[in-house]
Amino acid sequence: MLSDRPERISWAAYWELLMNLTRREVKGRYTQSLFGIGWAIAQPLATMAVFTLVFSRLAAIPSGGAPYPLFAYAALVPWFFFSNSVNSGTLSLITYRNIVTKTYFPREIVPLAQVCSRLVDLAASAGLYALLMIYYGIGLGPWALLLPLFIVMLVAFAVGVTLVTSSVNVFYRDVNPVVQIGLQLWLYLTPVAYPLSAVSERYQPFFLLNPLTAIVEGLRAVLVFGRAPDWTLVATSSALIATLLVFALVMFKRMDKYFADVI
Repeated sequence: MLSDRPERISWAAYWELLMNLTRREVKGRYTQSLFGIGWAIAQPLATMAVFTLVFSRLAAIPSGGAPYPLFAYAALVPWFFFSNSVNSGTLSLITYRNIVTKTYFPREIVPLAQVCSRLVDLAASAGLYALLMIYYGIGLGPWALLLPLFIVMLVAFAVGVTLVTSSVNVFYRDVNPVVQIGLQLWLYLTPVAYPLSAVSERYQPFFLLNPLTAIVEGLRAVLVFGRAPDWTLVATSSALIATLLVFALVMFKRMDKYFADVI
């Protein structure tokens, strides 16, 4: 059992706590759900259908020669992982106020568990993406070996943003609705429904400051088009993500000691 003396707590115990919280989140989300894990697939799938109708059929948005449903879904999978992680992670410290206020442990485990639990959704959605590739007759090329790189970037970015929003939300409860509105706008400011090449050169520098741009464009490049990603874009986003992650960890640890008093 975790005690109030941190020096006696092993990293194994922290890891066990992380896994237990992750399992609890996954079970709580799907155990009593009629469709279970199917909801993880339904969300990007339904959005893909709407995007295909609106952006491909009506607005004639280019997809670089790839089938638009595959083009859109390749971006929606990482987007919903990020969005859902931040949404649930922002409220996580409040949701688990009982253990946050009564037990010593690294508090960052709580929002981290939210991100880890969404990896199950990511895996389920990726499974459907594999079926779509088979349906459209598109195989994986050697550049697909870079897939883990973009997954690591995606998870790191989600963790960084979630640490910031969850910690600030402890002190200002209106952070959560602001985050929800921000994520709705963020979707359209990320090249999910359209390629980055469709953005005017005048505005592209602003899109480059969004790490999700490199992740989405990179995944499309290596999976859908079977080509190398834009390495300048990847390097820029990697630096931004690393900076954010360090900043988020430092900020979280400095605010950590006040959580129990404020919650």
